[in-house]
Amino acid sequence: MQKIYLSDAGPKVSPAVYGFYRWDDLGSNASQTMEKIVNLCLELGINTFDHAEIYGAYQCESLFGDIITKKSFKREDIVLFSKCGLRVPSPQHPEVRLKHYDTSAKHILSSVENSLKKLRTDYIDIFLLDHLDPISNLEESAIAIEKLLKSGKVKHIGVANFTVFQHQLLAAYIRTPIVTHHLELNLLNTGALDNGQIDYIKQRYMRPLVSSPLASGRIATGTDEVASRVRTKLEEIAPKYSADIESVAVAWLIKLGALPLIGTKEEKRIKNIASAFNIQLDHQDWYDLYIASRGEFPEQGY
Repeated sequence: MQKIYLSDAGPKVSPAVYGFYRWDDLGSNASQTMEKIVNLCLELGINTFDHAEIYGAYQCESLFGDIITKKSFKREDIVLFSKCGLRVPSPQHPEVRLKHYDTSAKHILSSVENSLKKLRTDYIDIFLLDHLDPISNLEESAIAIEKLLKSGKVKHIGVANFTVFQHQLLAAYIRTPIVTHHLELNLLNTGALDNGQIDYIKQRYMRPLVSSPLASGRIATGTDEVASRVRTKLEEIAPKYSADIESVAVAWLIKLGALPLIGTKEEKRIKNIASAFNIQLDHQDWYDLYIASRGEFPEQGY
């Protein structure tokens, strides 16, 4: 895969990103599974990996750090994302009593230090705030972010699951450009196209980083009305491109300029997503799928 710029102010990344957001159940062979998937991604040209402090019950970053120490690849040849904001209860963090958001300066600074230690690295390429805590002091949070950027521990800043207004609010407080927005978007959830998120991301000359590109497998196996309707249309279109329906579904996202964030552990699905970059989806085929998703042509008030 040819590397692309994440934004006009961001670094180069692989056009597909592997994320560990579905690694809640690590299993007994988590270390071997992770190493196998990381190696597969690198073989496919995917060199960008998305972490968060909470992924894998707060253990995924440590497992990935173990892989880095084996030195089968150079640290400078991969791009690492990490994020904080969402906090969930865990035996490792008894102070967390319930699921909540925390984007306070104190938590941002401690989260970055913990991520650096677990990942066995000196810097995080892109650090994201996952949701915006409405009761944290935003000015103090912005100062903490600028401090991390100035120190070199964080190279770039991004956001995840922000509304347009939250995105604008944070941007007003920090001098450094926000380089990416991580949100959910797929053929079964097109809300980001309707609520202005995608439009604002493009206005800021960024590429959206979209999670659940295959709708957690629903595109291939879902039995609800929308999933069935979209799958029927994908099965109709896919032979034209000699491609799997999942590859065509991801090609629909790529046509928007989005970067798919892979979450599956299944090798076949990872390869289907990678294969999507070989598809040049026809303009009207894109709309055919969009209409199938919406159930009707998306009028815009004309």
